[in-house]
Amino acid sequence: MTGTVALSLAVAVVALPASAKRTSERPERTGHTQEGRVVLQAPGPDRLLIRGGVFRMGSDVPEVIAAQAMCRLELLSRLCENDRFADEMVAHDVTVQDYWIDRTEVTNAAYRRCGAAGVCKTPRYAAAAGWNAKDDLPVTLVSWYDAASYCRWVGGRLPTEAEWERAARGWNRRRYPWGNVFNPKICNHGRFAANPLDDKDGYAELAPVASFPQGRTPEGVYDLAGNVEEWVADWYAPGYVEADMQDPLGPTTGDAKVVRGGSFKSGRAWQRGAARGRDLPSSRRVQRGFRCVTDPVGRRTQGTPP
Repeated sequence: MTGTVALSLAVAVVALPASAKRTSERPERTGHTQEGRVVLQAPGPDRLLIRGGVFRMGSDVPEVIAAQAMCRLELLSRLCENDRFADEMVAHDVTVQDYWIDRTEVTNAAYRRCGAAGVCKTPRYAAAAGWNAKDDLPVTLVSWYDAASYCRWVGGRLPTEAEWERAARGWNRRRYPWGNVFNPKICNHGRFAANPLDDKDGYAELAPVASFPQGRTPEGVYDLAGNVEEWVADWYAPGYVEADMQDPLGPTTGDAKVVRGGSFKSGRAWQRGAARGRDLPSSRRVQRGFRCVTDPVGRRTQGTPP
């Protein structure tokens, strides 16, 4: 009918594990037009089931060379040493079991409830960065210990490095969460430069979670590249132990924890699903957040390094 706008509401229903609590209050506000109709997308499930199995984790030599070539396209290309991405090696087969992963990064609204319960430490934002505390933005300025406490509070845990990479790269070892070709319009990225901020994607700094529908994985997980880099459970080691193949937990001790996923300050090479970072577990960064995972009902909760 002329002048009439039809509204279509799509609702996805997925059963959540009993131990899972809500991790985000923000609706997934994706909308588009189809032949004169406005199509609205209802909020998706808070957590998505990632099927376990054997996948190829890490990078081989050609992939590392390609990452170095991407780095050399950046303004600080002179700092792209030949061994910069060597800690992604070697590529090896890993088996993980089924798990549920947060569809989005944990938001300020969700984390604030943990603080109100007296479990989590509330981030302290400088006055100039107070806007970072908006409800639908990912929580930042949290240490690894803060992130682990929150995940325990909602009945989950931090993902292992292997689980995080399985979610980001899938079975076919895609380079980015959405595919093999970098698209600067579908993730909140930065650049390798003296000023790392880049607003060409629509956001110079943090973006509300789920702002880039085209950048999600085929399974529906958002922001595994860009927005905030994410704490994972493992202690960092400069490379992988090939023999650690069954639900690997990484080293039993260490000085730094692994960080995965690029942030709004990271260039294209660091947005890849295989890229690794590290930092002291007590550190708090404005570009760093996290998400949680939950084991299926009936499966013993996987231990993670303290």
